Amino acid sequence: MAGKTTERRLRRNLKRDYQYYIMALPAVVVMMMFNYLPMTGLVVVFKNYNARDGIYNSPWVGFQNFEFFFKSPMSAIRATTNTLILNSMFIIVGTVVAITLALFLNEVKNKIFKGAAQSIVFLPYFLSWVVIGSILYALLSDKGSINTLLLSLGLDKVKWYASPQYWRFILLCTNLWKFAGYSSVIYLAAIANIDTTYYEAATVDGATRARQIFAITIPFLKRTIIILTLMNVGRILYGDMQQIMAQTRNNPILIPTTDIIDTLVYRSIMTSRDFAFASAINLYQSIVGLLIVLLANFLVKRYDEDYRLF
Repeated sequence: MAGKTTERRLRRNLKRDYQYYIMALPAVVVMMMFNYLPMTGLVVVFKNYNARDGIYNSPWVGFQNFEFFFKSPMSAIRATTNTLILNSMFIIVGTVVAITLALFLNEVKNKIFKGAAQSIVFLPYFLSWVVIGSILYALLSDKGSINTLLLSLGLDKVKWYASPQYWRFILLCTNLWKFAGYSSVIYLAAIANIDTTYYEAATVDGATRARQIFAITIPFLKRTIIILTLMNVGRILYGDMQQIMAQTRNNPILIPTTDIIDTLVYRSIMTSRDFAFASAINLYQSIVGLLIVLLANFLVKRYDEDYRLF
């Protein structure tokens, strides 16, 4: 009985909203072609791939493609730890900086200055990591601007590219410079949707602007913060290889603090040409990322069901 009711409801919805389903059809087809059909190629993870036999006819090897990653526990642990630490820093500090930037921009009343400030903070998002890496090298090389400044102050210059202990902070700074402006625009849009009557009522009650921010603005941003954080947590095991390679210049001295899963896989592919191994590690990242998202969503649901992602 319930099945027939659902079928009638579905037919009624299709008849009533068929125009919307037709409009959505091209996007659904594209998504199926480029996001779901390629997933059948994941079978290569469990095969000894060779170009002659192709993906589906190559011999099965089971979990052999995962062995290299877990047979080198020190490298695997180091890469996984660095990936988690760097992405956790990017998520936490990046969220705080983006919200702070959005709050400051929201307080600007001069429209011309506000528009110019938004453009300036948004501009680094369009720069590639290669360009940013070149700028960073100009600042941190032995004859770079920062070492020149240190020498002019009577201090010793720092060999940045031979000192791995500094690079987590350096990568955090460049990540903030590139993405904080982009993220702040999202939060700024969320702030713009807050009903102004709340601020008017708070002003009448004598609340200061700072009090309004902490009592009205930030609580209304909570849902946006949680959703964006959950989406970022899902990729916490995925590092930005372009950022690492472009900024460290693939310097082996910096590996202790900058080696992530993606760069470890890249080096392995360059030496062994084993693409099935790369696919296996990518599947490992995806599965663990999914489990982390499910766990985070469960914790959010326990905290407040209205803020869960699904």
